[in-house]
Order: sequence, then structure tokens, then C-alpha cells
Amino acid sequence: MKIVLTLLLCMVSSFASSAFAAEASQDEKDILATLAVWKEAALKADAATLDKLFHKDLRYSHNTAKVENKQQAIAGATEPATRSKGIEYHDLTTHIYGSTAVMSGRFDITTAAGNLNHLDVLLVWLKGPSGWQIVARHSVKIP
Repeated sequence: MKIVLTLLLCMVSSFASSAFAAEASQDEKDILATLAVWKEAALKADAATLDKLFHKDLRYSHNTAKVENKQQAIAGATEPATRSKGIEYHDLTTHIYGSTAVMSGRFDITTAAGNLNHLDVLLVWLKGPSGWQIVARHSVKIP
């Protein structure tokens, strides 16, 4: 009887773990898709899309130590002198904790002036009624 209960418990535990992994996997896919939308919006200076992707409490810090709120970040991303001309990211890792996700990775961002910045970026995402939104971003320049 103990063996049957142990096997049953293991099966239920395995099923629960698989279901959770599938959910996390879908959340990761959703976050990556949202990151791609952010990239396109930033490159096209699409303020309306950025407004949807950025949480109302956004804290957006640059590698220069400049810190912006949501309105300032949108303005900086859409003004011709400060918008990005190119964005590539790689080595992304995402850890999901319920409705919060922490993503880190390397971003290569080409500025409006044509300078290429290699950055280590940390993004914090919150999942709400409108989907995943960026609530915090921090970057450090890689020498």
C-alpha cells in the first residue's frame, strides 16, 4: 500500500511540475514576443506602443546613470536625437516568479549618432490585465 501511495504521489508531483513548466514556458514565449514588439516600437519611435509596453511606475535607468520615468523614457525613445537606430539582444535569461519576471541579457544598441553600445541589461516585467509590461530597466556599459 505504501508503494502504491508513493508512486501515486510521484506521478501527481511529476504532472504538477510539467504543468508549471509548460505555463512558465508560455510566459517566457510571451515575454520574448513582447520584447520583440518593444524593439520594433523603439526603432520606429512608436510612442503609442511604448506607452502600452511600459508600466505606469516605470523606472528606466541608462548606462549613463540617467534615470527616467515612463513619460521621459517614451520621449527619449522617440526623439530623433536620442532614439535608437539599431537594437540586437542575445544571451537572454528569464526567471518567472508568478506575475513578475526578471530578464537579463546583452544588448547592442546603436544610437542616433551611430555609436554602438554593448550593454548588460536587466529588465523587470509585470503581468497584468494588458499582458507583460516593463516596470524596471537597468543597464551597464560593457567595456
